Amino acid sequence: MRQLRGTELKRFLRGYRKTHPLERQIVLLLQSVEYPVNVGSIFRIADACNVEEVILTGITPTPPHPTVSKVARGKEQRVRWRYAKSPQEVIASLKGEGYTVCALEITDQSVPYYAFDYPARVCLVVGHEDHGVTRQTLARCDAAVFVPMYGRGRSLNVHVCLGVVCYHILHSGVPEKGRG
Repeated sequence: MRQLRGTELKRFLRGYRKTHPLERQIVLLLQSVEYPVNVGSIFRIADACNVEEVILTGITPTPPHPTVSKVARGKEQRVRWRYAKSPQEVIASLKGEGYTVCALEITDQSVPYYAFDYPARVCLVVGHEDHGVTRQTLARCDAAVFVPMYGRGRSLNVHVCLGVVCYHILHSGVPEKGRG
């Protein structure tokens, strides 16, 4: 076994994408994600998962930002993104476009991320590292999922959770026809 590099790696990844087309469209909504390292990491995840758009709201740092750019390694220039003042208005608009809005948050109605039936078009909402998604935004979400914790910690870093859930969505089977 040997590691692929350069042109060989590019060919391998191109071939994989051709034989494994994506069945879902994902939009990411960041509600006041405060730390630039998380935002930069989310841009890398968005690029890796071919996310449709990253929507930044509240106090979320926006490009150009030195730490976001350094961690994102240029992906903030490849991934479509925008800043919006109101996450609630964004959610209303996305629902009008046929997106199901799902918060990554532990609530009284959350289900494990692997137990949710993700439709063809999904918007994942993540919130502030300490306070999470606000009540006002949660009230507009269609569902909430969480990543189970088996150790003593109560949560993973926001970008790590987002990566886990995005990859699960992309590889969890073909969505039902007519949904999304």
